[in-house]
Amino acid sequence: MKNRTAMYDFTIIVPVYNEEDNIQAIEQQLAGYLPHALRPACVLFVNDGSTDKSLSLIEEVCRRRPDFLYITLARNGGLSAAIKAGIDVTQSPLVGYMDADLQTTAEDFNLLLRDIDDHSLVTGIRANRKDTGFKRLQSKIANGFRRMMTHDGAEDTGCPLKVLHTSYAKRMPFFTGMHRFLPALILLQNGTFRQVPVRHFPRTAGVSKYHLWNRLVSPFIDCFAYRWMKKRYINYSIAGSNLNER
Repeated sequence: MKNRTAMYDFTIIVPVYNEEDNIQAIEQQLAGYLPHALRPACVLFVNDGSTDKSLSLIEEVCRRRPDFLYITLARNGGLSAAIKAGIDVTQSPLVGYMDADLQTTAEDFNLLLRDIDDHSLVTGIRANRKDTGFKRLQSKIANGFRRMMTHDGAEDTGCPLKVLHTSYAKRMPFFTGMHRFLPALILLQNGTFRQVPVRHFPRTAGVSKYHLWNRLVSPFIDCFAYRWMKKRYINYSIAGSNLNER
């Protein structure tokens, strides 16, 4: 059955886990962006089992803003699960996502949308990152190891600003940590991706959900999972059918 995302060209997924201090700012930023989006767009909050007031605040936002929608997960599943859930229910031709921490800005989606007709995925690269030196070092090590293992050539897969064709997004094999491998997973489908510099800002509210394990150690383990899956990935294209004949 059709849902309200089918009324738009572009669905912006915003995974939320215990971000009550950021919900009002997210609403204001996205509400300011939607009238200027290059494609008719809606916002889809995915409440990832928050234990604070995030869900009630999201419900309030969606009641007063018709272009804001939400789903809520029964329990916390992590960022990849939240993104997958959002993609699974999206029915617009394009889908993207951004984090709820507001370290990127929705306005930069227009930089990505300019090139999306020519690529399966357009992903941001965080220019002049405002994270601590230790965080940047961890990301540099993890990105370097991932590039060596996947040969995807992506510079910054941790950038939380991406736009994809929904048809490609729905075909991607999902697993925990999947969000770090979107360019590699697009290449498995013989798709293409482009990288575009976007702005980056310091976190001003809420608490980061990342630490040494899920920023550095876990991505190393996920790289081996990707290598195992790559050898077994099924890729096909349908040449013809009679599904629409009567």
